[in-house]
Amino acid sequence: MIEAKNVNFYYGDFHALKNINMKMERNTVTAFIGPSGCGKSTFLRLFNRMNDLIEGTRLTGECLIDGQNIYDKSVSVVELRKQVGMVFQKPNPFPKSIFENVAYGLRVNGMKNKKEIEEIVERSLRQAALWDEVKDKLKKSAFDLSGGQQQRLCIARALAVSPTVLLMDEPASALDPISTSKIEDLIYALKKEYTIVIVTHNMQQASRVSDNTGFFMLGELVEFSETKKMFLNPDKEQTQNYITGRFG
Repeated sequence: MIEAKNVNFYYGDFHALKNINMKMERNTVTAFIGPSGCGKSTFLRLFNRMNDLIEGTRLTGECLIDGQNIYDKSVSVVELRKQVGMVFQKPNPFPKSIFENVAYGLRVNGMKNKKEIEEIVERSLRQAALWDEVKDKLKKSAFDLSGGQQQRLCIARALAVSPTVLLMDEPASALDPISTSKIEDLIYALKKEYTIVIVTHNMQQASRVSDNTGFFMLGELVEFSETKKMFLNPDKEQTQNYITGRFG
């Protein structure tokens, strides 16, 4: 369970997120939609404390994962980021082999058992629907892969350290339609084991992959409901106007 309670977020004096309240259930896919600059990526990044890296930011309210406020002083950010994996808009493999990209987090966390590392790398690549495509070239550079394969490699890298939550910030926006379809199939398959939150500009994608959708506008959560309901019968006129392309 992921929950935001009365969340306000500031970049300096700019009030970027305004009193956001939301609950995201375990083993579901939640999509955030809305025009550029509406706060959806900022909100996503709160849940693995990526915004901590930006100077002059301030948060009020609570962000909870399984009942624990992740901004509590007792929370280790390193441990949190193991639990909450992140996949970015553009694939960002490390300048290493395919194998070492996936093994990286395991080695950083002190794992030395070669057989165990090999097993987890294979399992993660299988989960990311990439194993069959790369099993004979694990020693080759990750940069030899196509953009879509690189993005699935980044997903495998996130899965290797056994997170419970996967955050995806427009994971298919830089990809061609076939690669996008593979990422969408993967998201659908992964929700059996993970809680997934995705930011997307593509409303068709949101309607295809998510169970619930949040519509953001000017830093406010305008509406949050089951995806089917939001796209067929939204409560707010603003949502209807955005979904039907009247603005944004």
